[in-house]
Amino acid sequence: MDLNYEVKNSNQFDRVRNSTDEDVNEQIDCVTNTNIQYYATRPAWEVKQRIIALEKEWDTERVLEVNASTLALTGLVLGLTVNKKWFALPAVVLPFLLQHGLQGWCPPLPILRRMGIRTRDEIDREKYALLESLKSRND
Repeated sequence: MDLNYEVKNSNQFDRVRNSTDEDVNEQIDCVTNTNIQYYATRPAWEVKQRIIALEKEWDTERVLEVNASTLALTGLVLGLTVNKKWFALPAVVLPFLLQHGLQGWCPPLPILRRMGIRTRDEIDREKYALLESLKSRND
C-alpha cells in the first residue's frame, strides 16, 4: 500500500474520531488549525514552548485509562472497607474500558471529546506542523 494513501486516509483508521460526532471532530480540527496558524506567526521560543506543552498534553486514551483506573480502584477500596455495594463501580467501569479497547467507543468518550480532549494523532498533527514551521524558518 502506498504511504501517501495511508497518511491521507489515516482518519478512517482512527477509532476515536470515527466514534465521535463529526461536528465535534470539526471543532477540534478548527482549534488545532487556529493554534497552528497562531503559532506560525510567533517567535521561535514561543513555538518551542507550545511544542513542549503539546508533548505533555493528555490524549483521550490516557484520560480514559486514568479515569477508569481511578474509579475501579476507588470502588474496590470502598467495597473492601465501607460497603460491598461499592464493588458495582468497577463492575460497571471496567467493561466500558474493555469496550473502548475493542471498539474505540465508550460512554464517557463523547463527553471528553466535547471537552476538547484530543487524540494523540490530533495533538501530533499540531506538533509536527509547528516543528515544520520552525524548520522552514531555519532554512
